[in-house]
Amino acid sequence: MIPIPWRYVESWNCVACGMCCKGYRVVLGFNEWVDIIRKYGVGVTQPGVSRFYLGKKGDGTCIFLTKLYDTWLCGLQNMKPKACKLWPFKILSRPEFGRPNEASHKYKDRKFFVYVDPACIGIRWGKPTQEFAYRTMPELIEIALGLREKQYYSTSKILYRPQYFRVKGRKIV
Repeated sequence: MIPIPWRYVESWNCVACGMCCKGYRVVLGFNEWVDIIRKYGVGVTQPGVSRFYLGKKGDGTCIFLTKLYDTWLCGLQNMKPKACKLWPFKILSRPEFGRPNEASHKYKDRKFFVYVDPACIGIRWGKPTQEFAYRTMPELIEIALGLREKQYYSTSKILYRPQYFRVKGRKIV
């Protein structure tokens, strides 16, 4: 599908459907790849000609995707690759998918072109809300530029707090 300019998006919220982890290959930056293989081993990644990718299960889903009841969860939440943090958005320095006026977004003194993959079911189409335009969009650009690691507006609002259990005097997370 051809990406759509961000100005057609009223709001966006990750609904934890897992679709982004099922049909796409996740490109890893070199440092992301090193961090992941240090923690999980080289077998969870796949080499390409000039890149590394997250590994896939036999059914084509990301190796770190887990289903909990009706919700899909990322096993890499604390070290999620930049590509995963940005999906379904594409932050570009040039208008690669047309409609530059609708795709442009000014961040500080720079102009970016932001598009969204229309396959994402968390998109709500329409005129952008204030929160989406002035909180979510800057956060996405900061992530793309490497100025920000943590996500707040650009991630699922599912609360994850590890529960601690006592088993024979030991604390298990």
